[in-house]
Amino acid sequence: MPFNTELTRRLGIAVPVVQGGMQHVGTAEMASAVSNAGGLGIITALIWPEPEGLRQEIRKCRKLTSKPFGVNITLLPALVPPNYDAYAQVVIDEGIKIVETAGNSPGPVISKLKKAGCIVLHKCTTIRHAQSAVKLGVDFLSIDGFECAGHVGESDITNFILLSRARQTLKVPFIASGGFADGQGLAAALCLGACGINMGTRFLCTVESPIHHNIKEQIVKAQETDTALVLRRWKNTTRLYRNKVTEQALKVEQESKTGEFSEIAPYVSGKRGREVFINGDPEYGVWTAGQVIGLIHDIPTCKDLVARIEKEAEETLREKIGLFTTSAKL
Repeated sequence: MPFNTELTRRLGIAVPVVQGGMQHVGTAEMASAVSNAGGLGIITALIWPEPEGLRQEIRKCRKLTSKPFGVNITLLPALVPPNYDAYAQVVIDEGIKIVETAGNSPGPVISKLKKAGCIVLHKCTTIRHAQSAVKLGVDFLSIDGFECAGHVGESDITNFILLSRARQTLKVPFIASGGFADGQGLAAALCLGACGINMGTRFLCTVESPIHHNIKEQIVKAQETDTALVLRRWKNTTRLYRNKVTEQALKVEQESKTGEFSEIAPYVSGKRGREVFINGDPEYGVWTAGQVIGLIHDIPTCKDLVARIEKEAEETLREKIGLFTTSAKL
């Protein structure tokens, strides 16, 4: 295989491509398809309301692949927070050695995982947060640019700047997340100092992705302008696919006199978003998508997608080397 990066060496994968954790999507079938293709598949822990559900999904994934895969644990604000410690314990009990973490106050979970010998990839949207994660002992940082789907942070720093800042300041290896869909993007990320890429929306639009085919077709039709940012008023800025419900949520956010979250809550319901992926109606509820939807034009298998990215990246890097010449100046 042409790639030999810190990510491929440490994780035991062939292609430096990670399928990021995605709510409602990161199942055993999805993760195993990516891992079997040579990348790193990831199960999303909080798809299951109870930790035991995660345990069964991990065991299912092991039957579907002999390759490395990981688990995502994302810590987000909630009226009744999940028992993150219990999810982490299941990961440890089941012998999972690669964990993607994200969200608020991850210290206790990361500490628990590191004591158990896990490799931790922590997702950050700012260099400041990345430096804090380094102090917690994470092994890799997933640097998440403003282009990404879902929670974009509040700093609005795009990846071209964010990755270069990571290269300049971080002593821990990092992968690039947000805005990646092809081998040219992988090649660019490697040139900017990353040791791999993380893809969410691109893997959402694959044959094995467990969402309705209509939504995949909607992604293929979409342009890079078809996303919107909501919840900035509550410092929980989230990038969503721009549909009728998203527009209604934005209207409430902009016009609310009270600023009470309860006014917008019905429009940003995760339950309705999940139904979108089941019933195939892209207008039924809000769902996350990155600006990278403008770069997605087909619905391949994970095997074909990862192989294509590998080939494109190798060809791009070899081609760009050809731009350099040692010939004497005239």
